[in-house]
Amino acid sequence: MIQERTTLNAAQLSMLRLIGNLKTVEEANELNKVICEFYARRVDEEMDKLWEEGKWSNEKIEAVLKEDLHKKA
Repeated sequence: MIQERTTLNAAQLSMLRLIGNLKTVEEANELNKVICEFYARRVDEEMDKLWEEGKWSNEKIEAVLKEDLHKKA
């Protein structure tokens, strides 16, 4: 089996150093919650940007809600 090497960037190395300090599952869960909240804020900001640029609207939301997402491609 051939293994590929992955080169980590500075951000990934920083996160590894951070999680290396975790002592309990509770700390890991708390950090996970903070990271999830961070990404949720980023999604909200991007959606606001799309809305302001006119790339997202109530009409598009309605179209997505009516779309059958379980169709096979």
